[in-house]
Amino acid sequence: MQITEHNVVSIHYILTNDQGDLLDSSSKEAPLMYMHGANNIIPGLEDALEGKKTGDALDVRVSPEQGYGLSIPELIQQVDRVMFQGVETIEAGMSFQAEDQSGYMQRVHVTGVDGDVVTVNANHPLAGQYLNFSVTVLDVRAATKEEVEHGHVHGVGGHHH
Repeated sequence: MQITEHNVVSIHYILTNDQGDLLDSSSKEAPLMYMHGANNIIPGLEDALEGKKTGDALDVRVSPEQGYGLSIPELIQQVDRVMFQGVETIEAGMSFQAEDQSGYMQRVHVTGVDGDVVTVNANHPLAGQYLNFSVTVLDVRAATKEEVEHGHVHGVGGHHH
């Protein structure tokens, strides 16, 4: 069966950046399962998998625009340490949930601390990067009616949310 809309796809992948650094991978014990055509994975990878079938292996380079987007400079801000009430130690690499001016909750990542000034970045950590995937398609099946209605894969035994 070829990968098309409303198929449940199981893959193993290795994700690296252009410097060859390992960014992520599926474990050999737990492949990634997603519903094709339901925006469950980044567009560039989903487009590359269209039409593939079980056993296919491919290498895909995904542009920032087809991955996690371009880095938006306005989403990098310097804030006063007082904004982190109740947090004793703040270090680069930490992440927090923050509310923007519209009341929308977003994840921010601390990229630097200089005294009482904390630099945070609300861009996705992989924004602005080319992503290199090495993928093997393990299985392709038709999604169940319930999975299609919900827009995502359900675990073994059905609905679990």
